[in-house]
Amino acid sequence: MKKNWIQTIYAIGLFIPCLILTGCSDIWNNPYPASESGKNILYNAFVERPKHLDPVQSYSSNEIQFTAQIYQPPLQYHFLKRPLTLIPQTASKMPTVSYLDSHGMELPADASDTDIAYSVYEITIKPDILYQPHPAFAQDNNGNLRYHTLTLQDIQALQKISDFEHTGTRELIADDFIYQIKRLAHPRLHSPIFGLMADYIVGLREYADTLRNQDKTQPGNSFLDLRDFPLSGVERVDDYTYRIRIQGKYPQFVYWLTMAFFAPVPWEVDHFFSQPGMAEKNFTLDWYPVGTGPYMLTENNPNQIMVLERNPNFKGEYYPDEGMPEDVTNGLLRDANKPLPFVDKIVFSREKESIPYWNKFLQGYYDASGISSDSFDQAVQITGQGEATITEEMEAQGIRLGTEVAPSTYYMGFNMLDPVVGGRTPAEKAAARKLRQAISITVNYEEFLTIFANGRGIAAQGPIPPGIEGYHEGETGINPIVYEWRNGEAQRKSIKRAQTLLAEAGYPGGISRKTGKPLVLYYDVTARGADDRSMLDWMRMQFQKLNIQLVIRSTDYNRFQDKIRKGNAQIFEWGWNADYPDPENFLFLLYGPQRKVDNSGENAANYDNAEYNRLFELMKNMEHGPQRIQIIDRMVAILREDAPWLWGYHPKIFALYHTWYQNVKPNRMAYNTIKYYRIDPELRDRKRHEWNAPVIWPIATGIVLLTIILLPAWITYRRKEQRRILQSE
Repeated sequence: MKKNWIQTIYAIGLFIPCLILTGCSDIWNNPYPASESGKNILYNAFVERPKHLDPVQSYSSNEIQFTAQIYQPPLQYHFLKRPLTLIPQTASKMPTVSYLDSHGMELPADASDTDIAYSVYEITIKPDILYQPHPAFAQDNNGNLRYHTLTLQDIQALQKISDFEHTGTRELIADDFIYQIKRLAHPRLHSPIFGLMADYIVGLREYADTLRNQDKTQPGNSFLDLRDFPLSGVERVDDYTYRIRIQGKYPQFVYWLTMAFFAPVPWEVDHFFSQPGMAEKNFTLDWYPVGTGPYMLTENNPNQIMVLERNPNFKGEYYPDEGMPEDVTNGLLRDANKPLPFVDKIVFSREKESIPYWNKFLQGYYDASGISSDSFDQAVQITGQGEATITEEMEAQGIRLGTEVAPSTYYMGFNMLDPVVGGRTPAEKAAARKLRQAISITVNYEEFLTIFANGRGIAAQGPIPPGIEGYHEGETGINPIVYEWRNGEAQRKSIKRAQTLLAEAGYPGGISRKTGKPLVLYYDVTARGADDRSMLDWMRMQFQKLNIQLVIRSTDYNRFQDKIRKGNAQIFEWGWNADYPDPENFLFLLYGPQRKVDNSGENAANYDNAEYNRLFELMKNMEHGPQRIQIIDRMVAILREDAPWLWGYHPKIFALYHTWYQNVKPNRMAYNTIKYYRIDPELRDRKRHEWNAPVIWPIATGIVLLTIILLPAWITYRRKEQRRILQSE
């Protein structure tokens, strides 16, 4: 018995050091597989699951972070130069633009806008660009496409795109860009820019009618081959050159050539995914994008994880060799002329709550992070001069702070088709306008920014953010419906003024004169967590100042988009990130023909003012200059009076980057920047071990104490057992 106890104590003595040594060598809280240790992987996060990855339909910022790495339109923004500069991407040079009169005769470059009937953009693409490996391109020994005549039985045996045994590729050609432009008018797709582009691309609206009529004659969901139907506004010159003909003069069109709407889509991919049975297995372009970009989507589990991996066929693009003077000091030109991309793999994990995301960032499991209100004081300190700097705690970890003013706007929209907040008759519309003005005064966005955003933003005076033509500083820039200029600053008008407007709207004290009942309004949002609940409580209190009852209708983002598209929301929250640095990109959001209902445009408020529409059509094609600014000012004045939005705020973006995350220069217009980023995985692994080393001594101490406590009892028990055995003998 004595020998057994010696062995037991000896085993415990060996176990504790082994436990300590094991803990020192492993990270117990690592959320990633051990096989990824030391790998050249970028770890990122997303909140909202993407709905569309098809470039003809995708338009949300939560989708473009994926699509921008996969698809390559003709142009892109220079990564380092400021102000923003357009450069070729798949194009071999910048597009040439020529102007034609109504008879098709070429005009000089300085021709009057009124003489220009058409603008012709000629685009030449680079040769030898290849698509990512994909089964849509796979061929058999006879050169026939291997997977374009699949049966339902063939498809049923497959679960994911990687289950296809064979893949192939081919060279990018001009026809692929033309095919995608035609897809903007596809009757089974709903491109959010179709309405706008149909006003510009010659023949696109008529082309949509042609396709719609053809689609009616075909069996449901059969392949509609767009190659069989010519579009007059696009022309193939040769394998590497095509032309786009635009109605009139539209200088902003060149910016659209940076977006995935104008990226190439080959007919083979469209046909491959159009086969019966494919959609039921999620084999669609919305789920499995196919492009020529530096990355390809290899895992799509939008409730949990999205994975991009290096496209083995990508080549020919290099890190820029010039930038701004400070880029040299900041080390942003050390990789000049090196081939892209630098990162092999990007893992996007879904994080619905900000606190777990923040904690994982501090532990080194995310390479970059935004800053929530709860974490702001831990990460950022404000100097006496009002400048934001990193805290000592963050600096000790080698974390860097990046800040920028975003060309974005977040707003509360009113559905102008709603009888209460929009009105139907002229009298109802006049009353609804006063109601919207009253609410505009009452909802205090300065207070909102202080409470929920640590002051990271400025209250908006209209739809145009700072840095964009048409935005004015100081007294000339205030919204006179909501603000007064007093003591050298804009001050929000009083609640008494809002109450007066509310009474004039027919709701004195928040009670309807017609019904005698309290005014109840409905607010559609995409709430997700505790932060959102507190914001919504705050919003209710804002409306309560006017004795208006605000009912919150919370839903997921996809359902929310569907309600907006059908016009079933009354009041809603939304925002807009600029597609390009021009006021037209914000003002078109309230252009009547861009209404969401019926036209599937981006005018989510369904606002339609004839004078505003007229001025927009006059302004949109004008070159920058004083005359254009005068027109923009008049348009903004109309919007302030009509108040289809609560103008909300323009955010200031704060981001944190670990020391191993390099080549980062924020650009809110460009989303295809991951190819420029560099990761030092060895440094990251060292820091992870340093920051996440398991604390073993409490466990070891507990085991020793437990052994000491239990040992006497166990000895007594063993002695009793021994005596019982002896007595029985």
